[in-house]
Amino acid sequence: MGIFSQSTTHLRSYLAPRGGRFGLPPTVGCLMNYREMKPAKLSAPPPTIRFTAKAEVARLSLPKAASARLPAGRTVIEATLNGFPFRATLEGRGGHQLALSPALLAAADASAGDTVAVEIIRVGDEPVARVPADLLAAIAASPKAQAQWAEITPNARQNWVLWLSSGKLASTRLTRIKTACSMLGAGKNRVCCFGGLGWLRKDHPAAGANWQPLPKPGA
Repeated sequence: MGIFSQSTTHLRSYLAPRGGRFGLPPTVGCLMNYREMKPAKLSAPPPTIRFTAKAEVARLSLPKAASARLPAGRTVIEATLNGFPFRATLEGRGGHQLALSPALLAAADASAGDTVAVEIIRVGDEPVARVPADLLAAIAASPKAQAQWAEITPNARQNWVLWLSSGKLASTRLTRIKTACSMLGAGKNRVCCFGGLGWLRKDHPAAGANWQPLPKPGA
């Protein structure tokens, strides 16, 4: 048998079925299966937590239904109060409570005794902002808007959420949801003429002085 014939015989023997994929040895087949595996999609964060509550003197007690959706104990949140964004630590003894400084109340155009609207958009060390359920439902009903939403950055999504939650009237919120779907469907990445967090806080720098970095995982 010549050298060429011997080489051909060895090649056929190597490629013969051995329990692996496409006649390759099992270890090679497993490697190919591993490489073809698609990375698992990250689970979407839960929706924002929206509620209204009475602002007491220097504090606000969260409704039981809202408190039950948060981790027990002290919890850092990002939220809006009557549309004004803030980050604060909730006390969790016997239900969560939010300390209300005079500066925060003034920025939210509220006083002790008023009923205020709160929307929590991030909890603890969550890597991305939560999305309001009503906005998600509207986006899901528009294939073009849904496709664009999947492509934009987490920071861009946060701006859409802040823009929506900063509206003080229910009618304003509905209008912004329709506008968001229209703009996303047209391929827009960000809200037109919206400066984000800095723009919302520009007239009340003192109220945003406690906007600190989120705690690191495990800290």
